[in-house]
Amino acid sequence: MSLQSALERLATYRANNTRASQDIFRNGLLALQKSSFKKLGDDGWTCLEQLTLASIDVGRLDIADQCLQLIADKFPNSPRVDCLIGIRMEATESPETALKYYADILEADSANAAIWKRRISVLRRTGKVEKAVNELVQFLDTFYTDVEGWLELADIYASCNQYDHSLQALSHVLLLTPQNPFYVLQAAETAYTSEDFPLAIKMFLTVVDMTDADDSEQLLQESTPLGITVRAWFGVKLCTRRIAQNANLKSLSNTSAPKNLELLDELATERLRVAYSSSGQKGEIAKGRQEVFAWVATPLA
Repeated sequence: MSLQSALERLATYRANNTRASQDIFRNGLLALQKSSFKKLGDDGWTCLEQLTLASIDVGRLDIADQCLQLIADKFPNSPRVDCLIGIRMEATESPETALKYYADILEADSANAAIWKRRISVLRRTGKVEKAVNELVQFLDTFYTDVEGWLELADIYASCNQYDHSLQALSHVLLLTPQNPFYVLQAAETAYTSEDFPLAIKMFLTVVDMTDADDSEQLLQESTPLGITVRAWFGVKLCTRRIAQNANLKSLSNTSAPKNLELLDELATERLRVAYSSSGQKGEIAKGRQEVFAWVATPLA
C-alpha cells in the first residue's frame, strides 16, 4: 500500500469516528516508518495520536510509547497528552495507579473533561459502579451538555436494572439532541422495559414519524419501512398487546394510553407485513417472514 493511500485511509477512519484498530495500526505504522507525520502539519500529529490509541488496542505498546514520546516532546503539558499517558497507563498499571494519576490531574484542573471521563471509565470497569455514578453525576452537573455522559449514565442505570433512572438520564439526551431518532428509540425501549407502555408506544410512534420516508404527497401504504422504522413498528405492536392485556395499566410518567389501540395494532401489523414482503435489495429484511406473519396475525386480546 502506498503512503498516500495509507494516509487517506487514516483520514477516513477519523472522519467517520471508526475504531478499526488493526487497520489503523497497519496504515499508521507505514506512515511512522517513513517519518511522514511531521510533513503533514497538524494532521500529522492527529494521525500520530490515532496510531497511539490503535497501538494500545492491538497490544503494540512499544509503538505506542514511541508515538507518545514524539507527541509529548512536541506538546509538553498538553491536556490531551496527559489523557494519552493515562490510557497508556491503564494498559499495564493497576487500576489504583491510573485512578491516582487521574485524581492528581483533576486536583490541579477540575475542568479537564477528558481526564474526568477516563476516571469514570476505570471506576466502572473495576466494578465500582456506585462511585462511577457519583462521579458521573458530578461531571454532568459541570458539563450538562455532554451527551455521551448522559448516555453513559443511562447505560449504567440500565445495567443495574434501574430503568426508571435510565429513562430520566435519556430524557436529558432528548433535550440536548431532539432530532436523533436513535436516542428516541433507545428511550422508547427503556420505557417498555420499565413497563411504562403508554409512554413507550408514544415514543415508538415518534420514531416512526421521524424516520419514515413518507411526505405529504406519498401515501403511507406506498412506502416500505426500513431500518429502525421496522424496529419501532415492532415496538408499537408489542405495546398495543401489553396495553390491551391490562386495561387498568398505570403509567409511571402519567402518560395516557392511546384510545385508538386497535387501529394502531392494525397499522403496525400492516407496516410489518409490508416490511417483510419486500423483494430485491430491500428484501434482506424478509428473512423470517413466515414467523413474523404468524406473530402479527395473533389477535390483539
